[in-house]
Amino acid sequence: MAVSGFEGFEKRLELHFFGDDPAIFPLGLRKLDFESLEQVLEAVQCTVVSAVGNSYFDAYVLSESSLFVYPTKIIIKTCGTTQLLKSILPLIHYAHHLGLTLSSCRYTRGSFIFPKSQPFPHTSFKDEVTYLQDTIPSNLCFRKASIMPSKSSSHSWHVFTANDSAHTLPHMPYDHDNELLFTMEICMTELDPILARKFFRRPEDGRSGDSAGKEMTKLTGINEINPEALICDFAFDPCGYSMNGMDGDWYSTIHVTPEDGFSYASFECVGSVNDSIAHVLRKVVQIFRPGTMSISTTCNGFSNDMWTQMASAVEPLGMKCRSFAMDQFPAAGTVVFQTFTARRKSV
Repeated sequence: MAVSGFEGFEKRLELHFFGDDPAIFPLGLRKLDFESLEQVLEAVQCTVVSAVGNSYFDAYVLSESSLFVYPTKIIIKTCGTTQLLKSILPLIHYAHHLGLTLSSCRYTRGSFIFPKSQPFPHTSFKDEVTYLQDTIPSNLCFRKASIMPSKSSSHSWHVFTANDSAHTLPHMPYDHDNELLFTMEICMTELDPILARKFFRRPEDGRSGDSAGKEMTKLTGINEINPEALICDFAFDPCGYSMNGMDGDWYSTIHVTPEDGFSYASFECVGSVNDSIAHVLRKVVQIFRPGTMSISTTCNGFSNDMWTQMASAVEPLGMKCRSFAMDQFPAAGTVVFQTFTARRKSV
């Protein structure tokens, strides 16, 4: 393990807003001008490198991960030593000018590879929770912080949720076919070194990040995870990769830190509990072949079949489920945290 390197594990923030004026919609938060978004990201200490939008939402690839802007929801996911929680106050401010009020907040992250490199307020989960408690408005009165454990002392899932009393369970809506949705966050470490090399650029290739990113998407098979998705991808120099996928109002995102010693990749998507997620999970595992992997699933309902299905999908690929934890959050649904390790054969 390197003494210090780039922190792949992301911090993720999801904010929901509401407004009573019909004139706000259908755009809502999408009315925020680019300059305002830049101000928010400056507080976090990252920038936009690529962007795409459709009729439902806008997706931005950042210098450190991703930003998704819906009419009444914002998701920001940032890695490295970014100060993600410092985006909350400016976002509340800009939303207020659009006639929108914060109704819920969800913050999640794994365990940092280099925790001592993190700046305040990300110096510890206790500091993060204190900062969140002091920053979010008092109307978000249903609050809970939890560290969900695994069998490995170095790997746990950190969750903070806060909701107001009037707008409960906003995170996982039903889709157009009245299917219950879930959010799945996959974190992978110890990537297969040969597969990880595909996320390095050739020296002085003279290509743009967008062009090199498109090549990586095809070369690695990332474009096959969801063939229906519109992909906005970017390759960093000399290595690293990010992509956002758009499929109607569903998003997906991948981020890769391929350096040996602290290699990391993440995959996140929205899905329906009625759909088979086996294909997605298998494809993700095949692309990265991680030594360790965690899957965190957030859903308003509970389906034991889904968690069993996840374990069954990756077991034939050599991933063994090592731990399972479940926790419920007031007015914010259920989170299930599973960890897996590879049964790698010695050569």
